[in-house]
Amino acid sequence: MYGLLSLSQQNYWVLNLVESAMNTFFNVIFRTSFTYCFVVLISVFSSYISASEIEKQFNLSEIADGNFLHTGVHVSIEDKRHDDIANIGFIIGENCVAVIDTGGSITIGTKLLESIRSKTDKPICYVINTHIHFDHILGNKAFNKEQPKFVGHYQLAEAVEQNKSFFLENYKNDLGLNPDENSIIGPDILVEKTIQLDLGERNLTLMPFPTSHSYNDLIVIDNITKTLWAGDLIFRQRIPSLTGSLKGWLKTMDDLSKLDVKKVIPGHGAVADTFMQAIEQQQKYFLMLLEETRNSIEKGAFINDAIETIDTGNSFNWLLHEQQHAGNVSKAYTELEWE
Repeated sequence: MYGLLSLSQQNYWVLNLVESAMNTFFNVIFRTSFTYCFVVLISVFSSYISASEIEKQFNLSEIADGNFLHTGVHVSIEDKRHDDIANIGFIIGENCVAVIDTGGSITIGTKLLESIRSKTDKPICYVINTHIHFDHILGNKAFNKEQPKFVGHYQLAEAVEQNKSFFLENYKNDLGLNPDENSIIGPDILVEKTIQLDLGERNLTLMPFPTSHSYNDLIVIDNITKTLWAGDLIFRQRIPSLTGSLKGWLKTMDDLSKLDVKKVIPGHGAVADTFMQAIEQQQKYFLMLLEETRNSIEKGAFINDAIETIDTGNSFNWLLHEQQHAGNVSKAYTELEWE
């Protein structure tokens, strides 16, 4: 071919060929780079949307630096949303994450895990259960694959074993497919006295208490932000559930009031900015319950009479008063009649 062309024509043809090749090369590079950048941007944007949607759908908020809370709904345990009534959440340290309660089902536990992963890819080193009740503990299995240490009150392990049959009978549908006793996860680390857990430049204080709300109550304090995760030792808005000891709970509230904390997360209800704000409604209710139950006993009233007369008008404006108050009076009467 070259033999049919003059030298100048040959050079011109070669230059055109080179120019065409260069244009093709740069077009491919540009388009490839643009496509890659576009894919990256879409990926980042999708991740942002995903994280935002998780926060929105799972009602997640950062209530103090590194402390993330999912607020439970105020419904009775007969409601289909009964597995999502507790306040649960997590704390992020430099090295790892601690979970505070996991909700009342594997579904809620899974949603909590997804919300953690929307915030960090750090390992989950601890799952801390504040007590035995189903709405705080049945989501534990969702975290098994993360291989954390499960932490609880020194009496929690025994309580879990004693309640497995009860949970399987009453909350079978909350425990995933083909539930069995292995679906209910108890603690590896038992807290008998105040201890510290290190998340990496963020220490947590864990404190166990004698019988109060339950027989195995534990609190968590983030020492950096002085945030108290009180579990069910504090209820706000929703009426407290007395399953342990009225006098023991009042004593525990006095002990809690001595702690240096700035923000309080109750087991149920809204976050409080001071401890006194957190316990005001509950403390007044318990003191009334103590006094009125004692008065009923001294007058010779039977337990049913006490139930029908003590604060039937809900003077403290509790949510779910009708469902829980009679049980509280009954529990208080049983405890106080032998004083």
